[in-house]
Amino acid sequence: MIRSVIVGSGSALPKRAVSNAELAKTVDTSDEWIVERTGIRNRYIAGEGETTATLAVDAAREALAAAGVDASEIGLIVLATATPDQTFPATATRVQDALGCHGGIAFDVAAVCSGFLYALATADSMLRTGMASKALVIGAETFSRILDWEDRGTCVLFGDGAGALVLEARDVDETTADAPGILGTKLHADGAHNELLYVDGGPSTTGTVGKLRMKGREVFRHAVVNLADVLREVLSDTGYGAEDIDWVVPHQANARILDATARKLGLPSEKVIVTVDRHANTSAASVPLAFDVAVRDGRIKSGDLVMMEAMGGGFTWGASLIRM
Repeated sequence: MIRSVIVGSGSALPKRAVSNAELAKTVDTSDEWIVERTGIRNRYIAGEGETTATLAVDAAREALAAAGVDASEIGLIVLATATPDQTFPATATRVQDALGCHGGIAFDVAAVCSGFLYALATADSMLRTGMASKALVIGAETFSRILDWEDRGTCVLFGDGAGALVLEARDVDETTADAPGILGTKLHADGAHNELLYVDGGPSTTGTVGKLRMKGREVFRHAVVNLADVLREVLSDTGYGAEDIDWVVPHQANARILDATARKLGLPSEKVIVTVDRHANTSAASVPLAFDVAVRDGRIKSGDLVMMEAMGGGFTWGASLIRM
């Protein structure tokens, strides 16, 4: 049986870190207000010369180095982003060119904060059907470029960054309980909730990039329910229980959402990887960024059972269970 196995991870952040205290100098907010409502203490903001593509390239290079894989071996790049460098071509092609792995498959996926889960599932399907043997799956965002910096309800929540995984198609013995790879994924979308989290612009409507708009309370309510439900779906499909999970790597949107989802599933908070305090919400980059942090600090190890989950504008949401 062919499975997609994670063989390396990497991440990248802009040079400029912005604390809540610094943000409060230009936005009507305070460190106490932000921490109490979100758990966020810091975020990184892209500067001149830093784009979604440059962050993605840096994260990809880290992941390739960790995997011991040369860029020329990569036959597939799937890049999740809501903030591409250009309307077209796909930012993934810019990454492909920068890495020097020409001629393979490269495209973007747009599912906002769930984008990385959508990209991971897409790459997994393509690897298992033989369209490539090794893939880069990347989440990269420069959300600072679409924020309304006068809207304290949204601008304090987001940051920029990138995370990447190298996947390799391997023939594994499915009867072996600890065989590595992606074990199961569930994805969903419901376009009825567009007005709760969206950007008020686009090439076909306003001809502008637009700014992010969000009704935070309603998004919070949907997120807790949808994420708990999709985690249960994946566990049911794969035959595992919540008690079997070693680590949950959630979308880093809000510390209160992370806590509420864990409680709903009966998961101890010690099993939840949290980086939202350091990086804020980096949308499609948040899951792979948090995953890379936990791999590099030694928490996530070979053999661990890891659940990734996310929900974003659309609404879109999903989860994936992975054996390391």
